[in-house]
Formats: sequence, structure tokens, C-alpha cells
Amino acid sequence: MPIAVYILGLAIFAQGTSELMLAGLLPEMAADLGVSIPDAGLLISAFAVGMLVGAPVLAVVTLRWSRRTALLVFLALFAVTHVAGALTPNYEVLLVTRVVGAFVYAGFWAVAAVTAVGLVPVTSRARAMSVVTGGLTIATIVGLPAGTVIGQHLGWRAAFWAVAVLSVFAMAGVLATIPPGRPDSRRTPRMSAELRAMVNPRLWLSYATTALVTAAILVIFSYYAPLLTEETGLPPGAVPAVLALYGVGSLIGITIGGRNADALPFRTLAVSISGLTAMSVVLAVWTQVPVIAIAAIFLLGGFGFAANPALNARVFSLAGEAPTLATAVNFSSFNVGITIGPWIGGLAINAGAGYQVLGWLAAVLGLLALGTVALAAQLPLPVVQRPRPVDTAVMPTGRRTDVVS
Repeated sequence: MPIAVYILGLAIFAQGTSELMLAGLLPEMAADLGVSIPDAGLLISAFAVGMLVGAPVLAVVTLRWSRRTALLVFLALFAVTHVAGALTPNYEVLLVTRVVGAFVYAGFWAVAAVTAVGLVPVTSRARAMSVVTGGLTIATIVGLPAGTVIGQHLGWRAAFWAVAVLSVFAMAGVLATIPPGRPDSRRTPRMSAELRAMVNPRLWLSYATTALVTAAILVIFSYYAPLLTEETGLPPGAVPAVLALYGVGSLIGITIGGRNADALPFRTLAVSISGLTAMSVVLAVWTQVPVIAIAAIFLLGGFGFAANPALNARVFSLAGEAPTLATAVNFSSFNVGITIGPWIGGLAINAGAGYQVLGWLAAVLGLLALGTVALAAQLPLPVVQRPRPVDTAVMPTGRRTDVVS
């Protein structure tokens, strides 16, 4: 992998820490802002809404920009929103900063994904994406528990300041390693080609799988802190350690998934989603048994994140040579799941169902995701015309233009 791919993963780590750390800070934030825990959980959904809208919008707006410029602008704005969030005493203002920060974070994801796969051969797309998305996994292992510890000892606002500083460091890395032009500068991106690539039922089934898998993960993940303290009976000080264990499982899962997704995408999805569904049931049944609950959380991270490289790589394969908008919509699909998961979980908790019901909700979502994978596997491959010889030369990135899926 080129060093630039790892820098993009580092930048995702900086921003992903903000995306994830609220799961460990909800009790503190709710108390400080004077709102309920489910209302504080809406800050997670608000972040997802910003990403849902931001990915396709900013992918289109920056289609002809230098990728390095776009990445730097997004990181700078992300840092500013976290400074504003750390300074405000108002829940509503904080909600707005979360939406705006997520909006530019989504733009960063879309541009970073296209940049990363443009730097490697077509046979290494899933591995490149596993490195980039691995930044989010490292954020789960390091950033999430660190943010939780900082929030518990110095206040949740200190965690926001830390994210702003990390974003500035990420800007320096992007400036030093990402080329100033587009990797495929001989081809000017065209919106007409991007829109044509979207007319593919297999692509939309892939989006549905992405949304359902993410919702299954987030319906539990968003409420880990109260689940572990109120149902499992762990002390608050143990929550960061369990979340770090979840992150270790996620790192193992995304590594295994990245090494298998290029060659065996459907098998990777089937195994990972089946494991996610099974562990959700285990957590629902044995939430109050600490050893089993902690082991289930570790495996939930592993199986859940093992699906990510396959979900990302399939979009690039199905979109062909017009991946920018398709990739942006895929990240929006992730955030449909991030929005739905906490919302469904909050509804169940407010209805008095208890935190154990979250495992059952995740299992149902996992079964629906398996259904979309099975349906996509039965659809015929699209027939695509090969470009003329003048256009099918190997790109400067080493990627052939006639590979479809």
C-alpha cells in the first residue's frame, strides 16, 4: 500500500473518533446538557443525517476539484465544528454542529475512498479500503475508549477539543502525501457517466445490505455504555475497556475481511452477517452474564466489521469507471443504518422494553441483510461494452478500465 493510503486511514481515525466516542459519553453529556439519554443518543443520529446528505452532495460539488484540496477543506471545517461544539452550552447548537461536522466528514469519506482505490491495482481495492476503513476500527480501539476516559475525567468537551487537534494533524499528513492533482488526470469526471453507473439493481441491493448491516451494529453499539452498566452490571470505569475489546475484534474482523473480500465477496458477506446475527441473539439472551456479554461484544465487532471491505469493494466493481457518486451513495447507505439503528433502539428503550431487546432488533436486521445478499447473488451480471482500445490502456494507477465486477 502507498503511504498516502495509510495517511487517509489516519485522517479517518481522527474524524472517526468523533463519530464513535459519543457512545461512551452519553450519560455525561445527558447530565451536562439536561436531556435524557435517548435524547443525547439523537446526537449520534444527527451525525449520521449529516453524513447521509453530505456524501452525495459534496461528491458532486467537488467532482472536478483537486482531491488534496477537497480533503484539506473538509478536515479544516471538521475541526472548526468541534471547536464550536466544545464551546457551546446549548443542546440545539451542539446538534447543529454535529450535522455540519458530519456533512464534511462524509465528503472526506467519499473523496478519500476514490483516492485510495485510484492509487492501487484493481485486485487490491478491498485491501486499500480495509486500510482506510481500518482508521475507523483503530478509532474504536483507541479513540473511543480514550475519548470516554477523557470525557469521564475532564468532561466531554475536552474530548471534542482532542478531536479538533487530531484533525489538524491529519491535515498535515494529507498535505505531505496526497498528490495535488487527480490520480486519473487523463480522464475528466462527467456527471452523465456517474448517473449512468447508478442504474444497476445489484448496486442498490448492495446499498440495502450496507444500511441493514450498519443498523444492526449501531442499534446495540449506540447504547453500549448504559447496557453494560444497567443490564450487565459493570462499573462505569470498565466501559472503556470493554469498548476497546470491541475495537480489537473489529480490527481482526476488518483485516480478515479485507484479505478475502476481493476474491470471495459473497462468502465474506454471508459469514460475517451470519456471525453478527448469531452474536446479537447471544447478547440478547445472556446480557446479564458478564463473561458471555463481553465475549459477544468482542465477536460482534469482529463479524460486523468483516463485512465492510466487501461492501465497499463491490460498489467500486459495480460502478466501473464512474465510482465517485456510487461511492458517495454507499457512504450515505452506511449512514442510513447509523441513523435508523439508534432511533429504533431509542424507541424500544423509551417504550420500556429494556436494553436486552437491542440484541433482538439487531438479529432481525441481520436476517434482512442476509436476504439482500442472497437476492444479489441470484441476479445476472450486467453486460458492459468494452471501451475502445484507445481508452482501455492501463491507467496510471495500474487499474484496467474494462473490469466491472
